[in-house]
Amino acid sequence: MPNSLSDVPMTGAQEKFLRYLALTHPAPSLLEVERAEGIYLYTPSGERYIDFNSGIGPVALGHSHPAIRRAVHAQIDRYAHTMVWGEYVQSPQVAYAEALVSHLPEGLDTVYFTNSGTEAVEGAIKLARKYTGRCEIVAARSAYHGSTLGAMSLRSDIEYKQHFMPLLPGVRHLRFNAVEEVERITTRTACVVLETIQSEAGVLLPDVTFLQAIRRRCDEVGALLVLDEIQVGMGRTGRLWAFEHYGIAPDVLVLAKALGGGLPLGAFIASRKIMSALWERPTHGHLTTFGGNPVSCAAGKAALDIICREDFLRDVECKGHRIASWLKRAEGVREIRHIGLMIGVDLGDAHRTQAVIKELFARHIIVDYLLFHTTTFRIAPPLTVTEEEIDEAMAVVVEVLSTVGAGGN
Repeated sequence: MPNSLSDVPMTGAQEKFLRYLALTHPAPSLLEVERAEGIYLYTPSGERYIDFNSGIGPVALGHSHPAIRRAVHAQIDRYAHTMVWGEYVQSPQVAYAEALVSHLPEGLDTVYFTNSGTEAVEGAIKLARKYTGRCEIVAARSAYHGSTLGAMSLRSDIEYKQHFMPLLPGVRHLRFNAVEEVERITTRTACVVLETIQSEAGVLLPDVTFLQAIRRRCDEVGALLVLDEIQVGMGRTGRLWAFEHYGIAPDVLVLAKALGGGLPLGAFIASRKIMSALWERPTHGHLTTFGGNPVSCAAGKAALDIICREDFLRDVECKGHRIASWLKRAEGVREIRHIGLMIGVDLGDAHRTQAVIKELFARHIIVDYLLFHTTTFRIAPPLTVTEEEIDEAMAVVVEVLSTVGAGGN
């Protein structure tokens, strides 16, 4: 990506983007997208980019999937919004909630739809505190759960958080995969909030013993286990839910990104007993105007139906192994951490990692940097990527890895 805005000759649309839209950092890529299909983004001048980042997760079935487009068109012709916070019966919302519950363990049977992942985390925090009557929260170091104040409070990096303090009090941290630290969960703890797989920390996979120890400890002290699968749910890992790999189930499951089939949608899911804490003493304990928007729910339901087809998830796992086999040919890769189509490529050097990401973008391949693991970049293409498309992209990725800074060059 460009080092500064002066490196990029700008179109009129790009100039207006910089003038009228808020930026999150001073040097955006300024990639102008006219249309998108499958794994490809197209600029107004006809240049084609390979999206090996899935729009940071939401387009799990690729851009402009025909089944999702049909579902969106059919629903928007009926209605786009009425009122969604637990008052009106809207068939897309009901149908999607029923479908989700049918694919979840017993005890995860009540869905609260939100607009986004960070809002779902906020709702889960409120739910746990209200249900348990406790205030303390335990989270993992180097976790990322969103950017609203409550979700940000769960982060461990004080250098970032200090600019937005005061945040939620009573947040304690333990190290991911540190079984010896589960004793930090006590009878004062309302909930433990964990990413099933720590994505922004470098695609860090959990030890089975760690997650199972967390589950047992929560049961012992009466704390709720909240699993954040915003990035890894909906088939990303080769299972519908990442926790299925580890022989546990949460008390509260948090979802977003791919949940909406490319449209804005999040959710937190719990038992009817736990969720009732939000509508008792007082009523209206948690409200949202647009959460569970019927068009988003129609899109998400269409996506879930495809992901749950026979052999779809098995193919996701095979595609992940195909990408990993390509990466093993490249020079200067310290470690490959992957599960399904979530792949972390650790180069062991932050400057080289940024150089590789920049060169790949220059070669029209989009991968993602990580917030808390600067030596790793992430490959997470749409789950619908074909073997031919994998080979097309990975040939370039391997060439770049073998030339940009490899071997100390």
